[in-house]
Amino acid sequence: MTADLLPPHPTTGIAAATTDLTKVYGSGDTRVVALDRVDIAFREGEFTAIMGPSGCGKSTLMHCAAGLDSATSGSVRVGTTELAGLGDRELTRLRRDRIGFVFQAFNLLPTLTALENITLPMDIAGRRPDPAWLDRVVSTVGLSDRLGHRPAQLSGGQQQRVAVARALASRPAIVFGDEPTGNLDSRAGAEVLGFLRHSVRELGQTVVMVTHDPVAAGYADRVVFLSDGRLVEELARPTPDRVLDLMKSLGSLSHGG
Repeated sequence: MTADLLPPHPTTGIAAATTDLTKVYGSGDTRVVALDRVDIAFREGEFTAIMGPSGCGKSTLMHCAAGLDSATSGSVRVGTTELAGLGDRELTRLRRDRIGFVFQAFNLLPTLTALENITLPMDIAGRRPDPAWLDRVVSTVGLSDRLGHRPAQLSGGQQQRVAVARALASRPAIVFGDEPTGNLDSRAGAEVLGFLRHSVRELGQTVVMVTHDPVAAGYADRVVFLSDGRLVEELARPTPDRVLDLMKSLGSLSHGG
């Protein structure tokens, strides 16, 4: 039986949530329902992985929840802030101040050092980083001896750890990752995933990650599965084997008679 997909946690708040979230692209014969009345909550201090087949709506869900794309209908909230009522400038400020992003591409500026890349968003916003927090983030990702290096002098795993540190440096309410280990080999990917999990457990961060990889999903506290724009299942305390078994089960259901 499908788990309750919007359970209030007894001891933590909600970092972001959607209610009846619907996203439609096109109209008439080209109309595509990417998200179909999705209800989900991302709890503070929890690592959630979003999975599903290609085209199921997982990246669209992340983009809507992060304020990168607008909903056709329904509600999206970051904390208690309803995104539908925000103008472009307010949305930009919310994304800058309360949301961190880690993408498959590292998106580092090649002329800046690792430290300058990490603090760049705050520099643009005219904000000073909290020195103690910045030191803690840098130490946690293991970059203390690489801060003066430019991206070309770093490995792929180190570059992505710079990107993760950049996302965390402003102490956002929630960090969204879209296939953050997609460009990394398995060893570098494990380093980045281990840090994301550590940032949740040791730094109290909230992380939501879109992935197609059962091994990556095994680092999360829970995995939610989408199919045809709908949430169809949830798995707590996942392991790669349990994730893979459930993916196979859902695949057989979706292709069955």
